[in-house]
Amino acid sequence: MLKIEGLSAGYGAAPVLRGVNLRAEAGEITVLMGRNGAGKTTLMKAIMGLVRAEAGDIDLDGADLAQLPPHMVPRQGVGYVPQGRRLFADLSVAQNIEVGLGAGPKDAASRRAVRAEVLELFPRLQERMGQRAGTLSGGEQQMLATARALCVRPKLLLLDEPTEGLQPSMIEAIRQVMVAMRDKGLAVLLVEQRIDAVLGLADRVSVIEMGRNAENFSRAELTEPENARRLRGHLGV
Repeated sequence: MLKIEGLSAGYGAAPVLRGVNLRAEAGEITVLMGRNGAGKTTLMKAIMGLVRAEAGDIDLDGADLAQLPPHMVPRQGVGYVPQGRRLFADLSVAQNIEVGLGAGPKDAASRRAVRAEVLELFPRLQERMGQRAGTLSGGEQQMLATARALCVRPKLLLLDEPTEGLQPSMIEAIRQVMVAMRDKGLAVLLVEQRIDAVLGLADRVSVIEMGRNAENFSRAELTEPENARRLRGHLGV
């Protein structure tokens, strides 16, 4: 589904990603891991066109995302939940969802159906539709950011540390949504720092170090103690 080959990107004269390769398959959760500063968020931004690819390809079902302006990437079926959520704090829950729907289906009936689907996933949001997004709890804001991303009816869902700073009940709610999306056939690409949050969830883990590929692990490989130790070694824990 998503195939990244030889991706190099950075900020001005400061390179961050150096020839990164990555695959995220439909119906799987692929977890991108690495130490702080390894380039995980930069890779997510490069997929979305928010950081320009200096070299390499970002292919999603035949569409080269690296050649598209950022506002066209969601049209290719990419939903993005950035680190820090980046909600419109002064807008209501309902208005933030409408922003997401703006990049989704165009006909009114389909928009209503999508809206109903995302609110079914997050019933707590249904109770807060008129509330300003900035007044929600951290977990509720994460739910809203995820709901907004799902409004584009994505085939690829990007989540950048979605459980950071959340209480266990909210973490479990977000995990359940990720699993539900995977089971619906979406490719889920998740950035996560905590090993305990991905063991048992990830179908595969890709580790990057200093902007380069380090090692890949399948779900089966992560059940082996030696591989789990190697993964912890890459993360410095």
